[in-house]
Amino acid sequence: METDRKDGRTANQLRPLACIRNVLNRAHGSASWSQGETKVLAAVYGPKAGTKKNENPEKACFEVIWKPKTGQSGKAEKEYEMILKRTVQSICVLNVHPNTTTSIIIQVVNDDGALLPCAINAVCAALVDAGIPLKHLAVAICCSLSESGHILLDPSKLEEQKMKAFVYLVFPNSTLSVLPDESLKVRGEPTEHGLITSFTHGVMSVDDYIRCLERGRAATAKLSDFLRRSLQSQVQSESSKLG
Repeated sequence: METDRKDGRTANQLRPLACIRNVLNRAHGSASWSQGETKVLAAVYGPKAGTKKNENPEKACFEVIWKPKTGQSGKAEKEYEMILKRTVQSICVLNVHPNTTTSIIIQVVNDDGALLPCAINAVCAALVDAGIPLKHLAVAICCSLSESGHILLDPSKLEEQKMKAFVYLVFPNSTLSVLPDESLKVRGEPTEHGLITSFTHGVMSVDDYIRCLERGRAATAKLSDFLRRSLQSQVQSESSKLG
């Protein structure tokens, strides 16, 4: 059964996507990512020599700073910073630049729902722009669960507020991996079948969570394709300018 959405989308339909790299001149890498009216800027600075206290000097270190559209950072922003840091550590090759720190700045331009997945997608594009070594690309999506048990993908802010629960999911996209094939498997399973990050808000049953996983994984194929095409087209554009 389909659920009516105010913007006319189907339950599985994502909002229009937009991605632009190299939007900030002074950053080593940057990107803007939009999903509908939700928009985030991500900037990458580094790597710079030295790691922070309690970090492993034998690996690359990352720090994430979340800047809301207005006001000061609170508990939610600190939680977003932690989730983003762990996600970045999972997709980056940490032994290429040991004893260094890379700073990632997130600036919220507008929040109309699914803000954290939008930020994760922006960060992934900015890391590519900065030339940070990645194991693979990653794409994030929000799956929301209504009181009636329907699952809606990529909810707007209004939809989020009416949902019983929602989950942020980050899946690997191993198509552009730089690692050998065997290292892309966990217990014999390809990484594209895996899950990098999962963050749930609200209460949902195990069965509902599994349904969200299945719907989210299916929808990320479109996100992965969009991200690859965006990055490749911009690289080709930059190459033509150099030529």
